[in-house]
Amino acid sequence: MPDPQPPSDTERGELAVLAAETASGVRAYLEASTTVASGTTPDVALPVVLLALSQVQVVGARLGAIVDVVPSERFEPDAGPDPDVDPLRTALANVFDGLDEYVEAIDPVLSGAVVHGSLSGDLAAVAADLAHGLRHFEAGRVDEALWWWQFSYLSSWGARAASALRVVLSILAHLRLDVDSDLVADAEFDALHP
Repeated sequence: MPDPQPPSDTERGELAVLAAETASGVRAYLEASTTVASGTTPDVALPVVLLALSQVQVVGARLGAIVDVVPSERFEPDAGPDPDVDPLRTALANVFDGLDEYVEAIDPVLSGAVVHGSLSGDLAAVAADLAHGLRHFEAGRVDEALWWWQFSYLSSWGARAASALRVVLSILAHLRLDVDSDLVADAEFDALHP
């Protein structure tokens, strides 16, 4: 198999734009997850996470839809120590206490086996993968950042974000749709007979 051709100037420009847009989406996700973890906005924690996950999934989908990004260096340059996301995971677990644990199929295509997961663990793992690529981007290693974000989207954070998104959507649906039928009937009667 021949070595991949280096990108043209036009392709490099397009990749630079994609990297900048990806970095912006990554920063938004990291900011949203940190804000939710702070516990200062418990009433909107689920909607904020829903939006953050949905938006970062769009970022990931764009990376998954393009041709493989090939970094200019054969080995990944050291971006320094990975950030410690345990405090973020712990804070998110506190925010989502009672809602954090879930079950799902490991691989809906190849296996029906069920695994246990946690919303806080998924959100923190996504943050770790995204932050790693962001450090490359901020150091000026655009192709390395894109390669990392694309690779980790396909191998890790894309599935974790999708699982978390499904959990958050399920929680919101239960909160908004699982209403006592007598309560609904009383509200309808009150609305029709002021």
